[in-house]
Amino acid sequence: MTERSNAHRPAGLYICLISVHGLIRGGELELGRDADTGGQTKYVVELARALAACEEVARVDLLTRLVDDPQVSADYAVPIEALDGGARIVRIAAGPAGYIAKEQLWEHIDGFVDGAIDFLRAEPRLPDLLHSHYADAGYAGSRIAHILGIPLVHTGHSLGRVKRGRLLASGLDADAIEQRYNMSRRIEAEETTLAAAERVITSTHQEIEEQYGLYDYYQPDRMRVIPPGTDLTCFHPPEGGEWHSPIAREIARFLREPEKPLILALSRPDPRKNIAALVTAFAQDETLRRAANLVIVAGNRDDIRDLDAGAQEVLGDLLLQIDRLDLYGSVAFPKHHAAQDVALIYRLAAISGGVFVNPALTEPFGLTLIEAAASGLPIVATEDGGPRDIIENCRNGVLVNPLDPGAIARGINELLSDWESWQKRSLSGLEGVREHYAWPAHAQAYLAMVQPIVQRTGPPLLSRPTARRPLLYHDRAIFTDLDESLLHEPDALPELVRLIRQHHNSVTFGIATGRRLDSALGVMKQHGIPEPHVLITSCGTAIHYAPELTEDLAWTQHIERQWTPQVIRRVLGKLPGLVRQPPEAQGPFKLSYYIDPDKAPGVQQINQLLHQEEQAANVLLSFGQFLDVVPIRASKGLALRYVAARWDIPLDRVLVAGGSGADEDMMRGNTLAVVVGNRHDEELSMLADLDRIYFARAPGAGGILEAIEHYAFLAGVDALRAAGE
Repeated sequence: MTERSNAHRPAGLYICLISVHGLIRGGELELGRDADTGGQTKYVVELARALAACEEVARVDLLTRLVDDPQVSADYAVPIEALDGGARIVRIAAGPAGYIAKEQLWEHIDGFVDGAIDFLRAEPRLPDLLHSHYADAGYAGSRIAHILGIPLVHTGHSLGRVKRGRLLASGLDADAIEQRYNMSRRIEAEETTLAAAERVITSTHQEIEEQYGLYDYYQPDRMRVIPPGTDLTCFHPPEGGEWHSPIAREIARFLREPEKPLILALSRPDPRKNIAALVTAFAQDETLRRAANLVIVAGNRDDIRDLDAGAQEVLGDLLLQIDRLDLYGSVAFPKHHAAQDVALIYRLAAISGGVFVNPALTEPFGLTLIEAAASGLPIVATEDGGPRDIIENCRNGVLVNPLDPGAIARGINELLSDWESWQKRSLSGLEGVREHYAWPAHAQAYLAMVQPIVQRTGPPLLSRPTARRPLLYHDRAIFTDLDESLLHEPDALPELVRLIRQHHNSVTFGIATGRRLDSALGVMKQHGIPEPHVLITSCGTAIHYAPELTEDLAWTQHIERQWTPQVIRRVLGKLPGLVRQPPEAQGPFKLSYYIDPDKAPGVQQINQLLHQEEQAANVLLSFGQFLDVVPIRASKGLALRYVAARWDIPLDRVLVAGGSGADEDMMRGNTLAVVVGNRHDEELSMLADLDRIYFARAPGAGGILEAIEHYAFLAGVDALRAAGE
């Protein structure tokens, strides 16, 4: 891979952050509105600002999903929102216009990928680095990285295997978890992302060892601990006038003696946050009830019945608990607070001599603990996860067992009962945050990690020279598989060939096949198929251009990274039900097998075995009997998008015809796709409900002709060319 010197790229890094789900805007973040708009939302916005403030950085874009929904603010439908100092939020349309929970977004992520690539290609320069956040953005970032040849960094925020284990332990059965959370899709995306990412950023060492250690593609040498920062201009010690604020009056109206120290809990109304255990601890300890008040800030609500089922359950149970334990006058439970009130609430608790409590069952990091420490507020926190690192760095609190209300009460009493110790912990927390958790420190550690990655990476793939220039007047393309899509219906083939020849000078014609180049050429000659402009062969591992079948060497060099076929052959050679296909079916970047589904492991298990051997590859099943393994950067869909980007053909003007599981990723996203009539089988049945995928009645070439008519694909082609001439 070529070295990238300073002479080959503009001054200053261009960093592209990706965070798909939730509601993201520059100000007045609606944190706690739902499970998708929480700490990650705040993290990515503040990270964008912190990086943009560094002199080494020229530009930061934060890509998220555009949401045009009357139920939410119009801010989320603005395509581009400027932040501070060269940072922007860029919103990409994907799927339905309305707001969608992250568990239901998976079918629309490929459309997000295609929209993001269109946006990035239209910009003056491509990013130097992609940084994805959470599993959905990890999948998107992996695809974009493979197509554009840009290095990827990833932050998981929370992990599917950890969540699934916790849900199983709570009593939910595996089928219910899958139906509600789309968990297998999420975990598969996380494994794919771990294989693709140059670095994985974590908040704690515990996250690396105990959480990522659950994954098959676990490579701790690629992981770095860089704790998130906090905004010290927003979160700071009390200034003296906090009790005169509207939110202070709102809290005080619940309390008989508002001057007592405040025990503060601030989180989403989520069962995992374990707020009920804190209420029990407070109620059962007479010393605490005499000494302090309890303040619970759990999102905003008008009518609990309008919230999602999980929030309804948590808030309903809390209200019943407060009533049953007769905590009126001792517990404040405000209905509303603005985003800017959060920092004030921490300061109110600090000026009262109170304590912040995070009793979550599990806490990957604990951003609220950092915010509390930055406000001078000592903390009591769950002993699980990130709080261990935070208290070790800040020396400002105690760890407790979140399942033991008595332990929670003892921890709070320890801090409240000794004023000298409280003051020492308050000051220690302030010092620890400035040293370990301020955004400028985070940004500098981040840049020190990513700059060597950018320097050793070649220029973005689309910036590298190619032997074939885009074709004049070609603004659309037809790509088809050979065997099951193009050749299955010989009676319809002459009419399709006639159309291809008629529009040869205005419509790009491409073949995308699992066959090797020599085999594909032989079959095409036998059936009188005209020479395509582009030949994608061997399941997307080779690209050749007419008229001289010039190989795209940039693509070949791009996909060879991490490709170790000898290891893959060794792993698969041990498995029952797999038999290697003859030598003429193999390729330098393709290993092909016959598979007996009754004897062989499933694709998911094969992927798992390869990940355990640190092999990053795409495993493709076709017609239930052919198994191909190719580099992780290669597939028909990735190769097609690379060619479309090279030749500046919009994906919504690319008609794709497919007939097997190996064609699926060509057909997802923003292309116009057709499943030919002879291939309405289980391998592609999951595409039936997606937009832009047409299930033809006619088989083979007849189905392609049917799709051309369905999409009015050739409308205006000749007029456009005539106008250009």
